[in-house]
Amino acid sequence: MRVLVTGCGGFLGSHIVRQLCQRGDEVIGISRSEYPELAGLGMTHRRGDLTDAGFCLANIGDVDAVIHTAAVAGVWGPWQHYYQTNTAATEHVIAACRENGIRTLVFTSSPSVTFDGEHQQGVDETVPYPKQWLCHYPHTKALAEQAVLGAHQCGKLHTLALRPHLIWGDDDPHLIPRVIDRARRGRLRIVGNGSNQVDTVHVSNAAAAHLDGLDALSNDPSLAGGRAYFIAQDEPVDCWQWIAKICEIGGVKPPRQKVSFLAAYRIGAALETVYRMTGRRSEPPMTRFVAAQLAKDHYFDISAAKERLGYRVRVSMDEGLESLRRSLQK
Repeated sequence: MRVLVTGCGGFLGSHIVRQLCQRGDEVIGISRSEYPELAGLGMTHRRGDLTDAGFCLANIGDVDAVIHTAAVAGVWGPWQHYYQTNTAATEHVIAACRENGIRTLVFTSSPSVTFDGEHQQGVDETVPYPKQWLCHYPHTKALAEQAVLGAHQCGKLHTLALRPHLIWGDDDPHLIPRVIDRARRGRLRIVGNGSNQVDTVHVSNAAAAHLDGLDALSNDPSLAGGRAYFIAQDEPVDCWQWIAKICEIGGVKPPRQKVSFLAAYRIGAALETVYRMTGRRSEPPMTRFVAAQLAKDHYFDISAAKERLGYRVRVSMDEGLESLRRSLQK
């Protein structure tokens, strides 16, 4: 296949590019920066900004399929920043697919589009979107997801959305370094009673799920299309035991001190108010969304991805952690 990957230089996007190249697909990548190492694998690069509708129309074409991973993540910042990058840019990608006759679109969403601050225990894709949002990222991703799924039309444009949860791996530039850094500086506290369970997903599995989705849409769009799918490691972990394991691998002491969920939530709400009133751009050390994510259960039923996409775990938790250990000890 001839596949275009947006956000090709990101953590997930780069792994998708590598897996596509490894199986012999022709890959075109779009990003704002150059990535010579991906070009060295055979990827053709197109540099530009997806918030520019004209750029999308001119550069998202002449391919069989699009995998749209480009987004801005985070828990703090102005609405317009998240909306333009996550929602408007996705609408531009959809419009370019329609205008240029592209038949297949796989969208990288997030399980946070269903998170309302309460426990999520083995929920499947029937769980609704929240009525209120704790930050702009999940809200704008939910709007983008709805646009993608609403664009599905058999015989014309076939779409689906994947919701990989807490992506991690050897070259993770986000989750793993942040946990280790905060623990090293003594700024990590156990929020809640420390017994909450969460899903994670190794980046190799998250990337493979996108190829599974691509193939499923190509082979049977009526079965796979127009739906969202949770993607996970298929073995929920005790959140704070897993974080302690990451700390141990990273050579730092795991957190021992605790703060109640209610206290952390109230601190987050107060800090959000202060930062908003003073116009501070940096992320507060605690927010309501982060407090809820660290204290509540959030793990998912991934049966639909297995049955409709053929998704399966390629890298187990133990294999991923051992590989992470080796990479951090180099």
